[in-house]
Amino acid sequence: MKMNIVMPSNLIPFYKKELKAVKDNLQADNLNMAWYHLERAHIIAQKYPYEHTFVHCKMLQFGIKIKSTKEVVGQIPRLLVGGVKSFVGHIPVGNTGGANVPPLKKMEIPEDIKKIL
Repeated sequence: MKMNIVMPSNLIPFYKKELKAVKDNLQADNLNMAWYHLERAHIIAQKYPYEHTFVHCKMLQFGIKIKSTKEVVGQIPRLLVGGVKSFVGHIPVGNTGGANVPPLKKMEIPEDIKKIL
């Protein structure tokens, strides 16, 4: 069983770029694009416990901001279990992390993200 602890340094700029895009889009009140970048950050981060959990925390905050009970309730188990699953290397590859998709569903990774992973 492979245990992931630290995100590789070559992924960090891409992860941070997505999080900055989330922040910028939230400030511009462009909620659809903010969510799009949260999903991308999730795909990049999901193998790494700290970063994965951080993205789920941001998704929970997003759910609160848009007053989505479904998203808030859906993020709670993801926050509790997601980081542990990352740590032991048991993740549904490509899953975008929102409550709008089953938490164990594998999904296609966007081509640009495939290249960096």
